[in-house]
Amino acid sequence: MEEKLFWIGILMGAHLFLSHNFKEKGRFAGDSRFSRAWHAVFAALISFVGMVLLTVSLDNRRGDVVTTALFSGRQLVYGLLAAAAGVAYAYWKAGSKKPAVKDGLNQAIKSDMEWSETVFSAVLLASVVMYLFVQAFKIPSGSMERTFLVGDHLFVNKFIYGFRIPYTHKKILPFRDVKRGDIVVFQFPSEDPAEFQCGGSQYRKDFIKRVVGMPGDKFEVRNGAVLINGVPVKDEPYAQYLDQARYPAGTEKVAPADYQAFWEKRMLGKMFSEYIRDNFGPVSVPHGNYVVMGDNRDRSCDSRYWGPVPESLIKGSAWFTYWPPSRIGFPE
Repeated sequence: MEEKLFWIGILMGAHLFLSHNFKEKGRFAGDSRFSRAWHAVFAALISFVGMVLLTVSLDNRRGDVVTTALFSGRQLVYGLLAAAAGVAYAYWKAGSKKPAVKDGLNQAIKSDMEWSETVFSAVLLASVVMYLFVQAFKIPSGSMERTFLVGDHLFVNKFIYGFRIPYTHKKILPFRDVKRGDIVVFQFPSEDPAEFQCGGSQYRKDFIKRVVGMPGDKFEVRNGAVLINGVPVKDEPYAQYLDQARYPAGTEKVAPADYQAFWEKRMLGKMFSEYIRDNFGPVSVPHGNYVVMGDNRDRSCDSRYWGPVPESLIKGSAWFTYWPPSRIGFPE
């Protein structure tokens, strides 16, 4: 969302820059044809931006997230239709009522420039805040129950692990490193939009899980219990197990080196399905990578199925639940 806001801000900034340029050249004097045309351009632009943001918000609430492009074709079509309606309205209004002129300046253009400056500043500021500091996130599934419920809204602290340089995976000035037990929001580790995991394409989607395995760990699951370096992890008060029965191991014939390779290439879930839910590994967590799992262990599509998460894809740490009011608070 922050990338969408950034480019919308740039678009409004370009309109503002051109408006000031035309004003200095005297193009907005009186009720000129150019003034009317430029007012129609603003009406088209603000209608396009408003419709696109509305469509993106509705799509995000439904879980229909754009993954392969900045905006989907449907979002652009709706935006262009709204822009056409904005142009029609601007010309209709100009024909029905003569615009006021003060000090030689068309007042409709003056109002457009004020709105353009306001939207430009607000949208650009919001995109910077969302990109560097805080991101709003909605829990899409039950994989983190009881810690988070479906529909919970929370803020994500995006600067705790460092500020990400735009359009790169590099971070600077981290406050601290990722720790075992952190609840993190991350971009799904896939470079192929056509790759299917967890029932569909997860390319560029944001996930939320808990860090269980650290770089260099020997990670394993036996009969549902997590083992780190051969030692069972006993202190997991957040973990929830809903099924009484455990799936038997089904990967005994796979050589350890092949198993490790299949896991790192996100193939285990496709090969063995639920047989790796309760009996997984052992695998060695690669340097700079983490094993993440949902707290709702029997209902979570996580690192057991699609491999480790590179540190570069971790966006931030779950910070504060702000909605619904009955669940306001800091996660544990």
